[in-house]
Amino acid sequence: MIPVTTLKDRKVALFGLGGSGFATARALIAGGADVTAWDDNPDSVAKASAEGIRTEDLHGIDWSQQALFVLSPGVPLTHPKPHWTVDLARAAGVDIVGDVELFVRERRAHAPDCPFIAITGTNGKSTTTALIAHILKSSGYDTQLGGNIGTAVLTLDPPKAGRYFVVECSSYQIDLAPTLNPSAGILLNLTPDHLDRHGTMQHYADVKERLVAGSDTAIVGIDDSHSALIADRVERAGVTVVRISRRNVVASGIYAEGTKLVQAVGGAMLPFADLDGIRTLRGSHNAQNAAAAVAACLAVGVSADDIRAGLASFPGLKHRMQPVGKRGRVVFVNDSKATNADAAAPALSSYDRIYWIAGGLPKSGGITTLSPYFPRIAKAYLIGEAAAEFAATLGEAVPYEISGTLERAVAHAAADAERDEASASAVMLSPACASFDQYKNFEVRGDAFVGHVAALDGMTMLIGPATGEK
Repeated sequence: MIPVTTLKDRKVALFGLGGSGFATARALIAGGADVTAWDDNPDSVAKASAEGIRTEDLHGIDWSQQALFVLSPGVPLTHPKPHWTVDLARAAGVDIVGDVELFVRERRAHAPDCPFIAITGTNGKSTTTALIAHILKSSGYDTQLGGNIGTAVLTLDPPKAGRYFVVECSSYQIDLAPTLNPSAGILLNLTPDHLDRHGTMQHYADVKERLVAGSDTAIVGIDDSHSALIADRVERAGVTVVRISRRNVVASGIYAEGTKLVQAVGGAMLPFADLDGIRTLRGSHNAQNAAAAVAACLAVGVSADDIRAGLASFPGLKHRMQPVGKRGRVVFVNDSKATNADAAAPALSSYDRIYWIAGGLPKSGGITTLSPYFPRIAKAYLIGEAAAEFAATLGEAVPYEISGTLERAVAHAAADAERDEASASAVMLSPACASFDQYKNFEVRGDAFVGHVAALDGMTMLIGPATGEK
């Protein structure tokens, strides 16, 4: 835990008692703050009270006495309308922050020079975050990994000299972190997302820009127009900018030529690494993720040789294009995190011959946008509520069966792939659907896939079926 000592003996109001909210309340109390917490969910309030966190309806507190208001990132700050607590805090002139802001204040107070890498973007954040942390850990650095990737940032070990922090930041977290100042800040890309919470694409982009604008080194993907403009704007403001691209040559930065990463420095184009053969970094989207990781690790002093070794040994992000097993010429890929069509596209674009397991609780739009990848699909195995809808979309373009269950789909896909005479093929769970019709969440679904794969005869598992780790 990181005790929030910067608010010792001061009154702090907190709203939102989910996972990160609980962690924040505990960190504030551990640092000596006088915390009053609340949530709209009575069960969450009762749980907090039972754990010794003082709870009180924030309608009734004296806001003029509050030094700060801490808001959980899942609670609306601006759109579609501010939460009622936001209105109360603003009326009293109380600053509103989130847990990432508390972290950066603690870092400044206790170890301002400890390296801090922050990652944001519409797509690829988690893979890039995990890759950077893996490179640092495998290079022998004391590494803390957290934020939006699933570990609340204030549950990490406290900042100290020589400790490296790798923090994934959502737009909501950035919006609540006005003094965010990473050593290296990454903006991967921008496409319309979360506009219900940001109102317009421009406001969404403005929020994301804050992360790199406050960085010592800003690493920006320039393959979309919003991000390219941000790179130019931040550079004009005096920030050191490293541009990355998976499509185009850059004058200074890291770019991809197929599977090769090239470092552009002072007019010279220097080969840096080749991702060919690294199963966990297939596809042009992962070339961008790897380019960002390389740039960030170079910015905080990691040697080129250590970075190359880390790229080669990356085990992949669990449930995201994760190779989990191999049998003969067939690789089995867990992409359970692909809960909509856009999320499934990168995996489908990364293999040439696919036995595709898809379906679950369908999202709006179905899989029509995936039609450019249909020629890569040898056969589809459809499960869950979406099976009939997906079958209608596939029509005569792709052979399919309605398998119904994941277990049956894995068995049938594995048998069909084994009979395939192609030089290589993939049995892939990339559902393009939510899991809730059959599984609690995408993690449980992905673990079930791994278990079914592990049960097949003659499998060489690339991960442990229980943990999903190498």
